[in-house]
Amino acid sequence: MGSSYPTIAADVLARFQRLSGKRVRFLTGTDEHGEKIALAAAARSMSPQEHCDNIVQAYKELWAKLDIAYDGFIRTTDSQHEALVQEVLQRVWDKGDIYKASYSGWYCVDCEEYKDEKEMDGEHNCPTHRRPCQHREEENYFFALSKYQAQLEALLEGSDGFVQPASRRNEVLGWVREGVRDFSISRSAVQWGIPMRQDPSHTVYVWFDALNGYLSGLLPLADAAPSSSSSSSSSSSSSVEAALAQGWPADVHVIGKDILRFHAIYWPGMLMSAGLPLPKQVFGHGFLTKDGLKMGKALGNTLDPEALVNAYGADAVRLFFMKEVAFGQDGNFSESAFRDTVNATLANSVGNMLNRTLGLLRKNYEAGLPCSAAEAVAVAAGEEQQQQQQHPLVAVCEQQVAAAAAAYGKLAPHQAVEAVLAISAAGNLYLEQTAPWSALKKGSDEEKAAAGRVLVAVLETARILAVALSPITPGLSSRIYQQLGLGEGALDGRVSWSDTAWGQLQAGHCTAAPQPVFARLDDTVPFVTEPAPGAAAAAPAGGKGGGGGKKQQQKQQKQQKPKEAATAAAAS
Repeated sequence: MGSSYPTIAADVLARFQRLSGKRVRFLTGTDEHGEKIALAAAARSMSPQEHCDNIVQAYKELWAKLDIAYDGFIRTTDSQHEALVQEVLQRVWDKGDIYKASYSGWYCVDCEEYKDEKEMDGEHNCPTHRRPCQHREEENYFFALSKYQAQLEALLEGSDGFVQPASRRNEVLGWVREGVRDFSISRSAVQWGIPMRQDPSHTVYVWFDALNGYLSGLLPLADAAPSSSSSSSSSSSSSVEAALAQGWPADVHVIGKDILRFHAIYWPGMLMSAGLPLPKQVFGHGFLTKDGLKMGKALGNTLDPEALVNAYGADAVRLFFMKEVAFGQDGNFSESAFRDTVNATLANSVGNMLNRTLGLLRKNYEAGLPCSAAEAVAVAAGEEQQQQQQHPLVAVCEQQVAAAAAAYGKLAPHQAVEAVLAISAAGNLYLEQTAPWSALKKGSDEEKAAAGRVLVAVLETARILAVALSPITPGLSSRIYQQLGLGEGALDGRVSWSDTAWGQLQAGHCTAAPQPVFARLDDTVPFVTEPAPGAAAAAPAGGKGGGGGKKQQQKQQKQQKPKEAATAAAAS
């Protein structure tokens, strides 16, 4: 889940920018070289390339299940990536910023990094992976990062936005003010990597290699047919120039706070040396914890995103992590909280508003909508004395759509979710206050007409919500549009952010037969990452404890077969 979380977040931000009419290039991918990868492959009795191919396929399948729509997937074993790394390395070499030296220290294989004494405990354990670091002495090539001390300090002091959130910027600035040190960019003892042309007995250090993936990811694959946008750049012999022509520098890197030093200090220094523009922003997100404990394979405390998405669907997974984890801060996952959040938002609030309104419409207006969305909120001629006050749902939609757009734009998807969900809350409240079901059942003709206007206004509210929430829940949003009779299939390319404006539903328009867009999670949907609360609390003897005792535990174990999808929560 540690990889899925930031990739979902980046996908949300990319989807919003596409909705806003921007040309977007959303890159993800895999770092495939280095000692850690070679050891993992050996443990599986595979070659490193076979191991990487296997992992990449699993990632791509998972990203598809999570509705992650990336524009490019870069692998550091791709040939065009190696060519670009060699070109950047040569630029830095020609600048005189690479030299050979001996070094000794404590190395964490999992981090692929030497650790300072103050970073480790008394037994030289890595603080992140809680495993012993290895003491090593090597003669490697080093990058003279210290030459860029003043430039890095000026970058961080002169721009509040380069590293975000602010707490991360302050942390990075503190590291730089302590004095940046040169770092090794080659390994003589690691064979699984890109050989240095300047000295083939060395391979390029994994971080110098991997960071350049942000550039090489902009290049077309070596075996891909050239597109009209890449034909001019592909004719150039320079990979770097081709990357510049395809959109570099990046607007933002979304990365974990534990690799902030590499992205906010090493990477800018490398780019400065190579004479290349810097990314506009590096955003360091927080850690995820599970039941209050940090997640990590090394710690034995992991959360399988495939189990979650198979059981609950992509919309539920995306909604929970984008809503409940303030982007940039640490956040906790528990399956009980997950289910409660999903039920309260997608099933009870959004789903209930749409489904009961469609049901009333279908029962009372077989010919279609009784009026347009604009007519549903228009002030009657005899009500001018009310100073033409804006309809409450129009006001809420305008206010919350603007708030959501601002939140998406400043990389705060958690705030965007809250803004959009305020729309469904307002829709449900409006239904309760107006009670159209009563008027439709026994009201006068005038009251029935007013009730029809209520239904149309709520359905237009649901339509606007679908567009505004689509970066978070693309599947749910397309199902809402389908229920509204606005076409089937993904909304990608069919709607834009301007479609959040009030007034698209027209009189006579026919909606689909009401179907729940999200089914409530009840006791028939099993827990997949932990025992159900009742089973966990059951007393070992006598069956007391609020959950059904041993029988329920046995049922739970039977239901939790690996890779088996539970009852789908999201309607297809």
